[in-house]
Amino acid sequence: MTTEPLAAAPAGVRAAVRGVPAYPFTPLDVPTKLDQNENPYDFPEALKAEALRRMAARPWNRYPDLHADELRRRIAAYEGWDERGVVVTPGSNVLIKLLTELAGISQTVLTVSPTFSVYTLEAQLLGAKLVQVPLNADFSLPVDALKAELKRHQPGVLYITQPHAPTGHVDADAAIRDLVDAAGDWVVVLDEAYHQYSRTDHKDLVLAGGNRLSLRTFSKAWGLAGLRLGYALATPELAGQLQKLVPAFNVSTLAQAALEVALEQPQYVQERVQEGIRERGRVLAALSGHPTCQALPSEANFFLLRTPDAAATYAHLLGRGIVVRRQDSLPGLTGCLRVAIGTPAENDALLAALAELP
Repeated sequence: MTTEPLAAAPAGVRAAVRGVPAYPFTPLDVPTKLDQNENPYDFPEALKAEALRRMAARPWNRYPDLHADELRRRIAAYEGWDERGVVVTPGSNVLIKLLTELAGISQTVLTVSPTFSVYTLEAQLLGAKLVQVPLNADFSLPVDALKAELKRHQPGVLYITQPHAPTGHVDADAAIRDLVDAAGDWVVVLDEAYHQYSRTDHKDLVLAGGNRLSLRTFSKAWGLAGLRLGYALATPELAGQLQKLVPAFNVSTLAQAALEVALEQPQYVQERVQEGIRERGRVLAALSGHPTCQALPSEANFFLLRTPDAAATYAHLLGRGIVVRRQDSLPGLTGCLRVAIGTPAENDALLAALAELP
C-alpha cells in the first residue's frame, strides 16, 4: 500500500469533499487485533459450511432481491418487527450516509463530542450543518444542552448512541426518553450497534414516534463484519422514505445466503456475547489495581484505557504484537486508548503487556 500523499483534488470536486480528511484508519497486521471492536471469533465452521453450500447453489449471474426483501422478512421475524419497517444496507455506515442524505443535507446533524466519526464525516462530506455538544465529564449525555440545540436549529438528524462509542457509556432510560421526546420533528437515530453487550433495547422508543429509528449491525455480536450488513428498524412510513435512497440490489446474493443461515441459528450469538461480557468484567477487574493506567467502565465490547502517555503505551503494546486504537486526540479523552475485548488468550496477552508498564 502506498503512503505517498495524494495530489490536489481535480477541478470540479466539491469544496466540502476537498476539505474533509479520509476515514482515519491504518490497518496493521499483528497477532492480537483489538482496534476495531470486532467479535474475536469467526462465524461457526458448521454454519459457514452451510452458507457456502447455499451460495454455491444459487445463480451468480442473476441480480439479488431488489431491496434484500427475503432478508428483510427474516430480520423482521427475528426482531418481532413489521417487515415494511426494515431497511438493509451493506453496513450501518451506509445507513448513516443515507440518513444524512434523508434529513441532514441543507439541514442539521446534531450529535455529541466525542462521537462515532462517521456521523461527523458524512455531515461534512454532504454539506450538512454539523452541531456537536460535549459529553458530560462522566460521559453521560448532556441532555439539557442537546435540548437547547434542538430548539436553536431547524430540524435534521439527531444521533444518540447506546452504548456510546467510543466511551462504552450507557445512559439512563429516562434521560434518553426525555431527549427523544424533546426532538419534535427531528429524525432521531438510536444507534444500537453494541446493544447486545449492554443488554439494552430501545425499540419501544421507535414504535412511539414516526420519525425515530434504531440502527443495528451484523458486524459486532454476530461476528460477520466481513460481510458488511447493517439494518434499520423504523416505522413503515419512515422506512419507505429511507428506502428511496438505498441503491437497488445493494445486498449480494452471497451475503444474503450467509445471513439467512445466521438468522436460523442465532443461539451462537448469545453464547459469544455472554463470554464477551465475562471477559470484559475480568479484564476491567484485573486492571483496577494498575499503578498508572485506568480502565474506564464500559457496557460495550470495548473499553477506554486512560494512560499517562497514549503514544508510548500504544507503541509498547504494538511492540508486543497488540494493536489498539488511539483516541487521545478526541475532546475529553486525553491519554486514552480504545481496547476491544478479545478472546481469553488475547486478553491475557494484553494484561501481561500492560503489567510490564510502570
